Amino acid sequence: MRDKLAFSGVRFSYGNKPILDGFDLRIGAGELVSLIGPSGIGKSTLFQLAAGLLQPERGEIRLDGQVQKNRLGQVGYMPQRDLLMAWRTVSENAGLPLEIQGLPKKEVRARIEKELPRYGLAEWRDAYPAELSGGMRQRVSFLRALMTGADLLLLDEPFSALDGITRMEMQEWLLSMWQQTGSTMLLITHDLDEAILLADRVIVLAGSPIRRPVELIVDVPRPRSMQSRNHPRFHALREEIWQLLRDQTAHHGASAGGRA
Repeated sequence: MRDKLAFSGVRFSYGNKPILDGFDLRIGAGELVSLIGPSGIGKSTLFQLAAGLLQPERGEIRLDGQVQKNRLGQVGYMPQRDLLMAWRTVSENAGLPLEIQGLPKKEVRARIEKELPRYGLAEWRDAYPAELSGGMRQRVSFLRALMTGADLLLLDEPFSALDGITRMEMQEWLLSMWQQTGSTMLLITHDLDEAILLADRVIVLAGSPIRRPVELIVDVPRPRSMQSRNHPRFHALREEIWQLLRDQTAHHGASAGGRA
């Protein structure tokens, strides 16, 4: 499997605080990989580096084998909040990346109309964000991210603001969309079940700075559904990840106590 995204020996700091040091990470084309770790460890920083919004002090970040400082047009981003424009309809919000690329409005409309049924949005094409449920808004956000033309999508806790039932529905929906589009997806989440259910691999971020992330292969059979949570391997992986996170939290607490 070829690499879609690769961090090699990356170092990055905020002022005197190192976040990454000698950091390596490879995401294969077509993979869905979850990133999980304590709050504030640097997950969002990783996304900003991947998108080219931040640049490493040392090391390289390659997209499709190429080192490029500006990757904004080649990476799609789906934030925690949908950030839809209240004054634009579903079609107009989804088509925004195409407008920015300079496509004529008629062509934008035609392309969006073709995609809406797959996302369950055809009947809502002329609705405004205030008329949509949280799950529907996130579907629009996902479609907008895909309309950038990027096949690497960065998903930053996209379902964390949803209620439990809607969140589970959206997890299954995302699995379906991933299988249909063949996109490469990198997902930040704090939800252990979500990380395991969706991903080929779970990357547990630990350390300050992060040097060697812990990689766990999710060998729960695909296709997956909510019933996959009952698989013995699912339970074992959840326990393993939880122990890693507990150890990391305890280490941070001991370090803070030692500095006090």
